[in-house]
Amino acid sequence: MSTPTAAEARVVDTGQHSWTPKHETFTKPIRALWDVHNPLEGSALEQYNGATRALLKLVRDAQTQGVRLRALGGGWSFTEAPLTDGWMVNTKWLNLYFNNVSTLVHPNYGGDRAGLRFAQCGCSIQQLNTSLRAEGRSLRTVGASNGQTIAGALSTGTHGSALDVGTIPDYVVGLHLVVGPNRHVWLERASRPVMNDDFAARLNAEPVRDDELFAAALVSFGSFGLIHGVMIETDPVFLLRMFRRHMPLDAGLRHALDSLDFSRVQLPRGAERPYHFQVVVNPYSLANGVHVTTMYRGPFRAGYPPPPDVFGGFGPGDDAISFVGLITDKVPAVIPAVASNVLAQAYKDVEDVQGTIGEIFSNTTTRGKANSTAIGLPLARATEVMDLALELNRTRGPFASLVAFRFVKATGATLGWQRFAPATCILELDAPLSGRTRTLYELMWKALDDRQIPHTFHWGKQHALDAAGVRRAYGAAANRWVAARERLLDAPARATFTNAYLQQLGLAT
Repeated sequence: MSTPTAAEARVVDTGQHSWTPKHETFTKPIRALWDVHNPLEGSALEQYNGATRALLKLVRDAQTQGVRLRALGGGWSFTEAPLTDGWMVNTKWLNLYFNNVSTLVHPNYGGDRAGLRFAQCGCSIQQLNTSLRAEGRSLRTVGASNGQTIAGALSTGTHGSALDVGTIPDYVVGLHLVVGPNRHVWLERASRPVMNDDFAARLNAEPVRDDELFAAALVSFGSFGLIHGVMIETDPVFLLRMFRRHMPLDAGLRHALDSLDFSRVQLPRGAERPYHFQVVVNPYSLANGVHVTTMYRGPFRAGYPPPPDVFGGFGPGDDAISFVGLITDKVPAVIPAVASNVLAQAYKDVEDVQGTIGEIFSNTTTRGKANSTAIGLPLARATEVMDLALELNRTRGPFASLVAFRFVKATGATLGWQRFAPATCILELDAPLSGRTRTLYELMWKALDDRQIPHTFHWGKQHALDAAGVRRAYGAAANRWVAARERLLDAPARATFTNAYLQQLGLAT
């Protein structure tokens, strides 16, 4: 490959022929891992378009050589969703950020044009939080990790825990997709256009407005081409006020878990509906209550006390996956004591910790080898499934797993796994990476099937879905997703952007 000029994007063969994700759940062979860097010269738009040309060339070269191609974000997926046996494209260096797009907004756009931001695919959630904070803006919700890229977090349907906001895909309003060796498109909804055609022209992209294509592409785990840019809607910066308390798992809390009706439980701010609601259950300390985290959204004010460093190196918004890898399950007899000790250190009670969303959800690291499955459930089945998880631990364990529940507004993405309306209950079983943990997951998955409890899975966390399971979970939506992919990508492009994961799910054509 010839040496690029400063005005051209740099595509570097790293020499790497295997890949391991951040949580070390597997190591698999690959043909090559390419780092793609923006050009060093030119305006930000010229650099962005130079990167587009480099991505198009990678697709052309892959098709010429008959290899598959997938984009790689922050590597936070536990599953093989981003993996290919061909070429992986590291996009983390593609992190341009545009905050000056308001003059190119479509005249029919009804949202807050001052809040639109255009981020290149490799922008991390941490970078977006920092940039937006400096501008007096904020993301609407995030997952517990700041280390993901915006495209990676989007592609597997990463959820926050905002009861009335939705998932990361639900504030994405436009996608720049490289969908073939010579074609890239600017995709948005026909029913809610956001950018005018001049915006697409500046990207040299083909404008496509189609509700069905857009909804399908939002959660597509790299199978709709290479996501190069993402348009997001942001909010004016706000403060979260966080409380974490031990509370008894009584009838009032159980009712709240099954309904999000908080009238029978004493939360820190009375009847006020929280922005975020999470319950973490330690199976070995039920007599001491469960950990209930609530956060309340309010207006930003200067001079607020930032989150204190009282968390022992853990962020205030960390979820269990950030520390559960520190628990060992090699000696079953000590699991209860070790799990309780680690939880006590990492999950302290707190009162009225204040911060922006980036300050509360600040984690960018992992600690120890951990595993996770996240399961979407109808709200009314929450405590039934909690009791089932505790029963499995009691009768088939002990397992070094915590039982956590979060809740999020149903998504509009076709294969968004938070599909139960009005809000999806999310069960998370976070545990050390081990065969024992896998046994727990398989028991849980089978029990859900045996009891015919409707459920979905986080695409980036452990699951046992196959083609039949996808159709059971998504019904006609799975077929609509496949049809949308066939409309947007021609057959050679679909072959290029297919991987074993997509074939396992019965979604490859």
